[in-house]
Amino acid sequence: MAGNTGGNEPESTDSLKAFGAAVKTFRERAGLTQEQLAPLVKFSVQMVASIEQGRRLPPPDFITRAEEVLDAFGVLRAMARHLARKPGLASWFRQWADLEEEAVSLYTYECRLIPGLLQTEAYARTLFANQLPPLDDEQIANQLAARMDRQRLLGQRPNTAYSFILEEHLFLRHVGGTDVTRELIDHILDLASARNVEVQIMPQVRETHAGLDGPMQLAETPSNKWFGYCEGQRSGLLLSDPKEISVLHMRYARMRSQALSPEDSLSLLQRMRGAL
Repeated sequence: MAGNTGGNEPESTDSLKAFGAAVKTFRERAGLTQEQLAPLVKFSVQMVASIEQGRRLPPPDFITRAEEVLDAFGVLRAMARHLARKPGLASWFRQWADLEEEAVSLYTYECRLIPGLLQTEAYARTLFANQLPPLDDEQIANQLAARMDRQRLLGQRPNTAYSFILEEHLFLRHVGGTDVTRELIDHILDLASARNVEVQIMPQVRETHAGLDGPMQLAETPSNKWFGYCEGQRSGLLLSDPKEISVLHMRYARMRSQALSPEDSLSLLQRMRGAL
């Protein structure tokens, strides 16, 4: 999702389950228990168990060490290239995440928190650490890994047009503290220097506002079909009805005119950064 995690436990993908089953098979072939394998690959027993159960995306170091320790004939390394990299995303968000992957245009308006694609690791970790019901360390690690993995899109898709409209108060809230906010602003200023990323700030004082119904996202596919996405506390709604998409387009276009220009928005961020 855009910034939240929802209430659903992340689901294992088939490729993660297959990779985990392969690790277990090679481990048993080597005559090792999970407790014996863990120190050899320099990861915890809990991590080994989670990977074998298909609940955790294996870190690159785990893949390399397990391949060597288990003498896996290159099988684990080959399987790792085909892993579905969405273990920390709630199931109801995955349709939208798939659209994000291929979008040629992606528009995001947020009034609750910084969108996931723009978050720093420290900001995201603060959100996950304060989730209710509380998440355990493994859940936080899974969701943080998924959040950081999604952000590769901004660098890997230079032909995708990204537009973000963010409320000014999101930076004034100082989620995670002053240092986290300072790093966050620096990060967004850096991302906004790319030709395909546009960031606009909606002023805190605004007498008219087209986005008062809440956050929204719009994505255009390579076939030029548009989809919309709206998110609540514990659910998300994917929209494909052209009439509904037209309404969101109308509102987003109006907000673009109501928000500060990209240049003025970056100037405001720099002033806020200087005031911290």
